[in-house]
Amino acid sequence: MPTIHLTTVIHAPLERVFDLSRSITLHKKSMEHTKEEPIKGRTTGLIIKGESVTWQAKHLGKLRQLTTKITAMDMNQHFCDEMEAGDFTFLKHDHYFKEIGNGTVMIDMMEFGTPYGWIGRMVERFYLVKYMTKLLCHRNDTIKEYAETDKWRVILD
Repeated sequence: MPTIHLTTVIHAPLERVFDLSRSITLHKKSMEHTKEEPIKGRTTGLIIKGESVTWQAKHLGKLRQLTTKITAMDMNQHFCDEMEAGDFTFLKHDHYFKEIGNGTVMIDMMEFGTPYGWIGRMVERFYLVKYMTKLLCHRNDTIKEYAETDKWRVILD
């Protein structure tokens, strides 16, 4: 089972980083290159515990849909989204936040699995881990860019 672990230091207040991380609007901006769109469930604003969103995007040359639900949330410290429907056998993404002297540490822990037995495991190992890591890094860079500049006001004000 692949696990992706990323740590991002963001020089911005904890509450701002937490809210940007659960913003549907900012997620959409971070995934413009895949033309990702929220098509069902929470499609704007800040997602909260118990809410779901269905995303549609082109990945690996195919239009795909992924529905995730926020299954846990401890304000300004942690939230977890888990796949309800999609191409994976499972997907769980924990987001952790810790205040530090000059900003916030954001930690992502993502686990996922693929169907198709050993072929799926080979795809995970040789392609999907890198692909998913690149998507998460791009998303985190966007959160950092918005949080550390006045751009966050367009999303949260």
